[in-house]
Amino acid sequence: MLFRAFHRRLHRTLRLLGTDAKVPPAGTEKVKELLENAASFEDIKSTDGTDNEWATLPYVAGTYISRDQSKKAVRPKIDPRETNVIIFPGQGTQYVGMGSKLLKFPGARDIFALANEVLGYDLLKICIEGPKSMLDQTKYCQPAVMVTSLAALEQLREERPNAIENCFATAGFSLGELTALVFAGAIPFDKGLRLVQIRAEAMQLASQQAKGGMATVLFGADGRIGEACKEAQNWCIEKGIENPDCRVANYLYPGCKVLAGNEEALRFLEANAKRFNIRRLKRLPVSGAFHTELMQPAVEPFAAALRKIRVEDPLISVHSNVDGKCYKNAGHIVGQLPKQIVRPVKWEQTLHIMYERKQGEHFPRTFECGPGRGLKAILKQVNAKAWDTTLNVEA
Repeated sequence: MLFRAFHRRLHRTLRLLGTDAKVPPAGTEKVKELLENAASFEDIKSTDGTDNEWATLPYVAGTYISRDQSKKAVRPKIDPRETNVIIFPGQGTQYVGMGSKLLKFPGARDIFALANEVLGYDLLKICIEGPKSMLDQTKYCQPAVMVTSLAALEQLREERPNAIENCFATAGFSLGELTALVFAGAIPFDKGLRLVQIRAEAMQLASQQAKGGMATVLFGADGRIGEACKEAQNWCIEKGIENPDCRVANYLYPGCKVLAGNEEALRFLEANAKRFNIRRLKRLPVSGAFHTELMQPAVEPFAAALRKIRVEDPLISVHSNVDGKCYKNAGHIVGQLPKQIVRPVKWEQTLHIMYERKQGEHFPRTFECGPGRGLKAILKQVNAKAWDTTLNVEA
């Protein structure tokens, strides 16, 4: 039922579209122009009248978790082994060539064709041919990861149709949360892709206003991450930087987080990693300090675009990055989703909510759909038993 509804909307839109793709427009589009034009969200009308995997122990010896996070998640009253969870990756998983092996599936070709029409340029060509410097740009990368993730669902539908029909919950990492909302029927594909286009453009412009970045850090029980971020901010203030930020941007698994902040803050952390007992620090290939206050300029353009579309109640449970809990309804999505741009991605907390079980209980099968295998690797560190029943559908 879930995927049939998605397909009905997709093919109805495709019937109204031409198939000619355009080349990428020269220069960076302004957010204002996108809001006035691409984000008008009027229905499309016909023109003719018709890896580095860093392993660490999940928890320090002796750690005890007393809270039952599973109470915050939906639990179908059937054998969990007959149910499925689908998760979607975010920015940073892209690579030149992604999507090429999905083109043998007609549904995947349809999705790319519609994406080209909505965006106004040949997204598939950028995914397959690059160049990498273009694909890594936020404004191209975010739509590319979203579309290839949805195209990967077509492979899953062809090979394991029950995996989609029996899906009861979904979640996505950062950008992947919008992919999950489209999959769950809360946001139509074409309007969801325009939202991502607005989000990507706004975040890229915010990155140009305050140069920043992100870095994955590994640390043990003696790691002083909070103190490190605070001192990095103070260092920036001493350098005359106004309103600097440095914080945990992504909670991945115990002993591994992503920090984000001003460029100067990250340089301070790199130079003083040992002082704060940070065992390893690795920069991420992104253009800004996502999920920090440095992205505040991107919030209102995205929120304004979101308010212009009709958001529906999701057909299945969708977990929010902001707190890991399920969205209650369409109104909750409209109010909560813009916060995700400046709030940390609480992925570790989300996984606890989705997968925590009493001893002896079975786990649902999980499918990671999209480029890369990062989310499966993270799940292994958080819940090895849930990882045992996880499969990748790589774009």
